[in-house]
Amino acid sequence: MLAIFHETFAHPPEELNSPASFSGSKTPKLPEETLKDFLARHPPNTFSVNFGQAAVLAYVPPDGRPFSPHQRLFCGFDEIYCLFLGSLNNLCALNKQYGLSKGSNEAMFFIEAYRTLRDRGPYPADQVLKELDGSFAFVVYDSRAGAVFAALGADGGVKLYWGITADGSVVISDDVEVIKEGCAKSYAPFPTGCMFHSEGGLMSFEHPMNKMKAMPRIDSEGAMCGANFKVDVYTRVNSIPRRGSEANWAEWGTD
Repeated sequence: MLAIFHETFAHPPEELNSPASFSGSKTPKLPEETLKDFLARHPPNTFSVNFGQAAVLAYVPPDGRPFSPHQRLFCGFDEIYCLFLGSLNNLCALNKQYGLSKGSNEAMFFIEAYRTLRDRGPYPADQVLKELDGSFAFVVYDSRAGAVFAALGADGGVKLYWGITADGSVVISDDVEVIKEGCAKSYAPFPTGCMFHSEGGLMSFEHPMNKMKAMPRIDSEGAMCGANFKVDVYTRVNSIPRRGSEANWAEWGTD
């Protein structure tokens, strides 16, 4: 899967953007070039959905091989779209809890969970993700609100990467080669057990009361290459808002 979001609303951590990206022999590409590379690397039935200058989502459909625990799904409903990779072991119980039909897949569940968090609060997002049993990575794009919500499971069973393109857009994908080619030195693994929102920023859903700390990544050439983000066990956030439904549930951290 591949998701690209314009810098004007995605707001990724500034430590992800490495100054070395424009000083080496390989420089970052523009978003349209990265999308072209992704589509070229995957089967002909791979497709993308463009949301003007704001976002692009690209999806690689299942190839018909025997069942893999890392299923790939794409779903859209009520102007909310979800790319999903992995599998949830407790999906049936979650569907029942959220009033979804038994046949609803993981992408459908995440759209409904997002709508519930966005519209009805004040149940905290970190608690929702901690209730999930399985290996998962997802990106939700709310095209009406211009909001991005992404997360990666804590077990490390699924890999996800993110980076910054030539124009400052953020790219999220499970294809590390596309990320490397499109973002040069400005990329890193997406941290496990964490969630990112375009307004709320990056936080750990396993340790929501602790801040995240950027640890510079140095490549084999000695150049800074984005940053790994770790939970800072010594620094706690002041509070995690537990507000009513009129508030933005995703503003989960305050300094």
